[in-house]
Amino acid sequence: MSEPFRVTRRVEFGDTDMAGIVHFSNFFRYMESAETAFLRARGLSVAWRDGGVRYGFPRVSVACDFARPARFEDVLTVEVRLEKVGRTSVAYRFEFSRDGAAVATGRATAVYCREGPDHAMHSVEIPADVRAKLEGDGATP
Repeated sequence: MSEPFRVTRRVEFGDTDMAGIVHFSNFFRYMESAETAFLRARGLSVAWRDGGVRYGFPRVSVACDFARPARFEDVLTVEVRLEKVGRTSVAYRFEFSRDGAAVATGRATAVYCREGPDHAMHSVEIPADVRAKLEGDGATP
């Protein structure tokens, strides 16, 4: 696995449910936000155009396991790690913590896609330059 890329996020009131804890669905938004920051730090994006053609990394699988609740005003640290860069896909692991204590662990798999002549997105092999950026040093900006 790669060295972790870290971002922090403060839980907003609107992220919580009637019990005052972060609603489970928001962890998926947090994962997407952390993934976007990870890619941006490497000069990439989850979606872009080049030469009039769309490219991107749509998610094909996500999961999250919860260890303890997070609440309004908590500051969560999200560590993003590349678990695997395959021929056409990227697997991420997300570790959520608060003050060093584990909160949740998420996983996501994204597939490298290119827009075809039919305007649909089709998986294609990750180019060497994109692979090199993905496998960068992992430093936090």
